[in-house]
Amino acid sequence: QVQLVESGGGLVQAGGSLRLSCVASGSVFGINVIGWFRRAPGKQRELVAVITRGGITNYADSAKGRFTISNDNAKNTVYLKMNSLKAEETAHYFCKAEYGLNESWGQGIQVTVSS
Repeated sequence: QVQLVESGGGLVQAGGSLRLSCVASGSVFGINVIGWFRRAPGKQRELVAVITRGGITNYADSAKGRFTISNDNAKNTVYLKMNSLKAEETAHYFCKAEYGLNESWGQGIQVTVSS
């Protein structure tokens, strides 16, 4: 089992930046992919960015060029640096880890971008 705890959300003005953190615990050695998803009000959950064990990254088209996902294996932490945030990116952001045939989700954290 993998447990995930997110932090770093909050309120930011449009054009501003935030860095989200996700700390993993438990069977972290088995994590193959870890990353961020979000669910905006009235919309379905969508991928934001993920990173594989080998360091390969994948971003939503809307995130490319503005967001950066990175990890610190020594701290079992994955980060999402978000720049030039837009009001429509107000959402609940979730960390997700995939390990074998299993997956774990964090509780999520709110990001509110004011226009």
